[in-house]
Amino acid sequence: MSVGVYLAGTGLACALGRDLPQSLAALRRGGVPATPTTVPGGFTWPVHALPPTEGDWVAQLRRTARQVVAQCNLPRDLAASEMPLFVASSSLDVGFEEQAGCFAGDVQAFADLVAEAIGWRGPVFTVSTACTSAVNAVLAAADLIRGGVVPDALVLGIEFSNRLTLAGFGGMQLLSPDRALPFGAARDGLVLGEAVAATVLSRTPSRWCLAGGANVVAGDTPTGADAGAIVAVTRAAMRQASVQADDIDLIKPQAAGSPANDAIEAMALKTLFASLPPMVALKPLIGHTLGAAGAAELVLLLACIEVGAWPVADYAADPSLGVALAAQPPARLRHILFNAIGFGGGHAALLMKDCSE
Repeated sequence: MSVGVYLAGTGLACALGRDLPQSLAALRRGGVPATPTTVPGGFTWPVHALPPTEGDWVAQLRRTARQVVAQCNLPRDLAASEMPLFVASSSLDVGFEEQAGCFAGDVQAFADLVAEAIGWRGPVFTVSTACTSAVNAVLAAADLIRGGVVPDALVLGIEFSNRLTLAGFGGMQLLSPDRALPFGAARDGLVLGEAVAATVLSRTPSRWCLAGGANVVAGDTPTGADAGAIVAVTRAAMRQASVQADDIDLIKPQAAGSPANDAIEAMALKTLFASLPPMVALKPLIGHTLGAAGAAELVLLLACIEVGAWPVADYAADPSLGVALAAQPPARLRHILFNAIGFGGGHAALLMKDCSE
């Protein structure tokens, strides 16, 4: 018999607030303005930064990670067991290296720091596949559960403050000087964000089931979206979930506000669906949180659905794209398609199912 994978707990700290109730309250108020952030050379761009706390970079990371994991209400014996921890990030510990003026160690050093901060005793894995990191971490954790290797797993998506990432995206002329407007007529780039998000995956049934998922890499488009890869990864996720295009009730696309990538994504989605389902975008509220985006946006979206909050776009859509963001949640909401796109040609998708119906 096939083993199901369910969402057993969540936690979030993002620009909207340091926990889910704070974040949902800020979302209902229309969000929080991005913070102007300056990098060497005098260049300034908006960033959806985490609310500040005391201490240096490491102290802030440790405190935030503990706070987010605490929101998941993990049993003490579960955290102390052989339950695996997947740490997903794009920038890893670059912020610490900037502050300390030295390298911290190999790629695994960051995940080990996070594990130590939350008192983790089980195996620890690093997943760093650019902006698809957290989605791929969820897929890896789900594979272990479905394979009967473990009954539960924790995924932590972490994108913490640093100047290198901001300067790099600015140097590639990918950033908006004002705000992100996914699928908007006046979109002119993305806005970065910081977040720490937790998802506990389990074989124990609950409301939200990870019904399917996939990852496809388009090696010939290392810095942009590929329409063929979007179609392929979406079909693969739906195939694993045994659903058809007509079964999808809501799409959470990548929708970062990029002039070119938004257009490519819109074209691919219209290829997949004869009539596009309602769509929702979260990056205008929390920014593009890169390696953490898959976890941060998933946690926030499902929380919005559960409490009846909804992120509404307050700008005009680009009529040439033929897509629009929903002003309210759909009346029927059983299957949610969740897409992510990242540097390196990564295209990932999750298919979430509401099992409460």
